[in-house]
Amino acid sequence: MAQEQNISYSEQEQIRREKLAALRENGQDPYLLTKADVDAKSSQIRNDYDAYEGKTVTLAGRIMARNIMGKASFARLLDTDGTMQFYIRRDDVGEDVYAGFKKMDIGDVVCVKGKVFKTKTGEISIHTEELTLLAKCLKPLPEKFHGLTDMDLRYRQRYLDMVVNPEVRDTFRKRSQIISAIRTFLESRGFMEVETPVLHTQAGGAAARPFITHHNTLDIDMYLRIALELHLKRLIVGGFDRVYEIGRVFRNEGMDTKHNPEFTMLELYQAFTDFHGMMDITEDMFRYVARAVNGTAIVQYGDVTIDLEKPFERLSMVEAVKKYSGVDFDEIHTLDEARAIADERKIHYEKRHQKGDILNLFFDEYVEENLVQPTFIYGHPVEISPLAKKMPENPAYTERFEVFILGREHGNAFSELNDPIDQRQRFEAQAALKAQGDEEAQGVDEDFLNALEIGMPPTGGLGVGVDRLVMLLTAAPSIRDVLLFPTMKPIDS
Repeated sequence: MAQEQNISYSEQEQIRREKLAALRENGQDPYLLTKADVDAKSSQIRNDYDAYEGKTVTLAGRIMARNIMGKASFARLLDTDGTMQFYIRRDDVGEDVYAGFKKMDIGDVVCVKGKVFKTKTGEISIHTEELTLLAKCLKPLPEKFHGLTDMDLRYRQRYLDMVVNPEVRDTFRKRSQIISAIRTFLESRGFMEVETPVLHTQAGGAAARPFITHHNTLDIDMYLRIALELHLKRLIVGGFDRVYEIGRVFRNEGMDTKHNPEFTMLELYQAFTDFHGMMDITEDMFRYVARAVNGTAIVQYGDVTIDLEKPFERLSMVEAVKKYSGVDFDEIHTLDEARAIADERKIHYEKRHQKGDILNLFFDEYVEENLVQPTFIYGHPVEISPLAKKMPENPAYTERFEVFILGREHGNAFSELNDPIDQRQRFEAQAALKAQGDEEAQGVDEDFLNALEIGMPPTGGLGVGVDRLVMLLTAAPSIRDVLLFPTMKPIDS
């Protein structure tokens, strides 16, 4: 309490603290209670009223509204599933309990025991027999009619957001269902879930800037993983033919409506298949998860209707760039020609960029935003695909695809490169770029190369951003809306 003496409280906060002090003085400290014997939820009672009518139940939750009327009152309790009205009368609970109820505040956590009934207006309610205060809410909740509308505050104080805006909890229930549906789908196809290290000695598996930390005992720098890929492919070498992991990855990059420094990635690897097999599994999985969670694979996202029921469109990157920019990179044969057309179109490139990099810049500029309906873009340049197999018929491109919906990437897949000699050359090319200042380039992972030298069978691999899939299936405009605790800049003290 000594630390609180210099804190300035609002008048309402001070009144609430005085009520808590009075409870403690009377031996009624709510924080000393250790449990509540809850045996029902609001949704159960609403959904099966006939089974509950007249029965005594115990609910617990937060008081969100009260209507005090002399010797009898109504109040509304919010539990994990929704709200439930309870009726409390002095003659039923006694003068002391009723007086205590009248001193309670909006936001207080209580346990209500009583019989289920319907009021004259037909509202399902609890006729209170016992009422217990479980926790005192010491801060006033945002006012009823305006709610909590400050988005920055909602993201920073998600606990308050979920109290005042209960529909937010529906988003995160659906997130849980989406992840569960992914697991069900993959396990039905023989995939085994595994866990791989979060701390890496080499940042690899993606083009991204890593977070760096230090291991004191080993006295070495380590990296928070930027991808799950390289450890999972080691397991394919070890003899598992279908593995997947759903885990957090970390990229020390910018933040916007589509990016958060830590996010959830699904990666799966299947031996003896290729990127065409990964296209099929991606399409089937997205369709299955949408149906499982929403009951339909037709998704309404704002004003746009996304149809996951139809076969996804499939375009090569060269075809897509030609379609939306008019530039045919099949007719561009040299780096000088690629630079010339980039200069003509005012596409900025760097000195280190090769023809394939410039093709990708054209894709970013002209194509990506147009890919609203589900579309597979395949045949990425080898320069931007250091872990993918080259196309036998055209080795300047790779057996890689990305799936785009709503103009943003939702997944990335390869026919995985399993030639250790080719992989070393590409790692060394990446290391050279890193030495030139490219913070997203990968280094040479000698242990992974050693694994490839043991022998990895032909393998298809897929990575899906789980948060973006949740955004799609919940119609969320920002990745922060589907992360319980998004990364936020600290408030200056």
